[in-house]
Amino acid sequence: MTQGALASLALRIGVAFAFLYPPVNALFNPYSWIGYFPHFVRGIAPDLVLLHLFGLVQVAIALWILSGRRIFWPSIAAAAILVAIVAFNVANLEVLFRDLSIAAMALALAVVSYHDEFGRIPREA
Repeated sequence: MTQGALASLALRIGVAFAFLYPPVNALFNPYSWIGYFPHFVRGIAPDLVLLHLFGLVQVAIALWILSGRRIFWPSIAAAAILVAIVAFNVANLEVLFRDLSIAAMALALAVVSYHDEFGRIPREA
């Protein structure tokens, strides 16, 4: 396995873990996670339904990224979700600052997968 392939695998495992842990932990301790949803979203559905539906989305993104196939879009989605979580919970930055690092990992995955997925190299700025 090449260094690039090992780096990609490490990034995929890291991002996937960050997306698999919350929905699994939410099964045992849901009320520790509900508070991260913005209030305008919490009115859409009952808290636990919203939490577990979002958990399904997280699991789908994690498994797709772990698969290593066509991961550009789920990597972009992962980065956007993490940035949104931080943006809507800036008061909790002392806990959520790591999400920005994980978002950067997801963006790195998107960058390295871009060529494989679209067959062309993006222009440099």
